[in-house]
Amino acid sequence: MIEVKNISKTFGENKVLNDISYTIKKGMCNLVIGQSGSGKSVFLKSVVGLHQVDSGAILYNGRDTTKMKSKELKALRQEIGMVFQGGALFNSSTVEENVRYPLDMFTKMTKLEKQKRVDFCLSHVNIENANQLFPSEISGGMQKRVAIARAIALNPKYLFCDEPNSGLDPITAIVIDKLIQNLTKELDITTMVITHDMNSVMEIGENIMYVYKGQKWWEGNKDKIFNTKNPELNNFVFASDLFKAVKNIANE
Repeated sequence: MIEVKNISKTFGENKVLNDISYTIKKGMCNLVIGQSGSGKSVFLKSVVGLHQVDSGAILYNGRDTTKMKSKELKALRQEIGMVFQGGALFNSSTVEENVRYPLDMFTKMTKLEKQKRVDFCLSHVNIENANQLFPSEISGGMQKRVAIARAIALNPKYLFCDEPNSGLDPITAIVIDKLIQNLTKELDITTMVITHDMNSVMEIGENIMYVYKGQKWWEGNKDKIFNTKNPELNNFVFASDLFKAVKNIANE
């Protein structure tokens, strides 16, 4: 569990995060949603320690990262898996080399142990017979799955995904959502997903925070979101005719 308590972050005169508190629950798909520019990506980077907050506390099972020294933060980061927007694979490395990268960097595993771990991670994201292919030789959806395999290579306690469905077609996006959900349950990890994809919200949104202009504007789950009275959230969620129709059906 990660407890975010009253964090604020300012860049120059622009207050991007304003007194946000949120509990990221273990074993759940925790979603942070909001429009572009709402502050959700800055929130993620603050939680993982890429941004230092101006005030507040971020506790990983009671350990306050805002008070940690660099050595402690380095150790904590090895408990974190990160899926970057776009995948961020190394184009000159094979699928296998991409997944093995964190093992090469942070472990003293033998070559055989690394190979077993790589094969384990690739099998868990349903990729087979692609070890020696390069990112340019596989589809966008497969690239995202390789990025997820790399993120779980160190057997993390925490998994963060920044817009994992960006650039994917709707069917592939659902596959990625289900994969993230299954890994969260199977590996019993704490997962947080940054997204503006309402399909993801409806598929895997167990614990959702809606960020509006740098503030927590609503918190709930995918079932409660249909009945919210929050006008800004309503405008965000039901912007498309599809979800307006779904809401009408749900309320009949």
